[in-house]
Amino acid sequence: MPKITAVRSCTVRIPLDNATTFATRQVLARELTLVEVEVDDGHKGIGFTYGGNRAGGIVTEAVRTLLGPMLIGEDPFRVEGLWEAMYQEALLQGRAGSVMRGLSAIDIALWDRNARAAGLPLYKMLGAHRTDSVRGYASGGYYLDGKTPEMLGAEMKGYVDLGFDAVKMKVGLLDLAQEEARIAAVRDAIGGSVELMLDCSNCWTDINTAIRFVRMFEEYDPYFVEEPFSPDDLENHARLAAATDVAIATGEIEAGRWRFKEMLDKEAATILQHDAICCGGITEWRRISAMAAGYGVSVCPHAYHEMHLHLAASTPNALFVEVFTDDQIVNFRRLLDTQPAVEGGRVMLPDTPGLGYDYLPDVVTEYAVDAWA
Repeated sequence: MPKITAVRSCTVRIPLDNATTFATRQVLARELTLVEVEVDDGHKGIGFTYGGNRAGGIVTEAVRTLLGPMLIGEDPFRVEGLWEAMYQEALLQGRAGSVMRGLSAIDIALWDRNARAAGLPLYKMLGAHRTDSVRGYASGGYYLDGKTPEMLGAEMKGYVDLGFDAVKMKVGLLDLAQEEARIAAVRDAIGGSVELMLDCSNCWTDINTAIRFVRMFEEYDPYFVEEPFSPDDLENHARLAAATDVAIATGEIEAGRWRFKEMLDKEAATILQHDAICCGGITEWRRISAMAAGYGVSVCPHAYHEMHLHLAASTPNALFVEVFTDDQIVNFRRLLDTQPAVEGGRVMLPDTPGLGYDYLPDVVTEYAVDAWA
């Protein structure tokens, strides 16, 4: 029986080239926790999670002192049992947030290692539903100083020119008239046949304001409205979902199947956007997706298409992966030795074992806040 011999982690901080604004916050850098799980059969797996704009080392500390030591000497194929043991150990420290993100990174590394040991791409290890590609939507449309509606429209049209038939933009920072000018410019630029997603980034606190904006959005035929309220405000998500025919999407920073069950029971979303780096890893992501299927709800994983393409390819109710076509917003890709090909708006599935990529040691060293330990 193979046994885990080491669980290592480090924190990296990758500055954005340009400070980028959402409806509710500004991002200057991305801090990530990277994880390696090593096994005595010679196969190693890698995982990661996003630790925020600052203080990402909190996640790394959870891996190093709370979770990682539990795995030494364990069978790496006992993924479900290890997940349960880590979750139980962390009940007091955090069933969400930084500790769950640390658990998620370890779980991703275990799945990657096991797929590499089996000589299979991760999506095949998980039971492939698709074997060639998954549909992507291009994500962008952020707020930058001096960016006019016309410039925004040109940006989104650029994604269509790359072959995408679905695009997403940010909304919620400006007043009703200004936001309508932005959306109208985008719809005019991309045409009526391209799906347009609108990401509110938790911008509203009251249902009346939300309804006013969504009534305006409806004229431009959005595919979904994402994160209209705080992730904790499920009641208003449900009230808004009942007030419009536009799909409501949320869940990108939520953790644990129990919270998603509450979301589904309250009909607070018709598209779940759970992210394996924070919801509990690949193990919990799959549980949540299967549960959503039982409710007739689709899933569109948040960001990190390099990893999520494997999960979408093995999940029948997964509609899209979110694709950032460069490293200006989500800059995790700078750490990787390869990127999945994107053809005609579809992300091609790799043939290489595991996740299909490795970290570039020199680049990790360049951005490292601390050494592997």
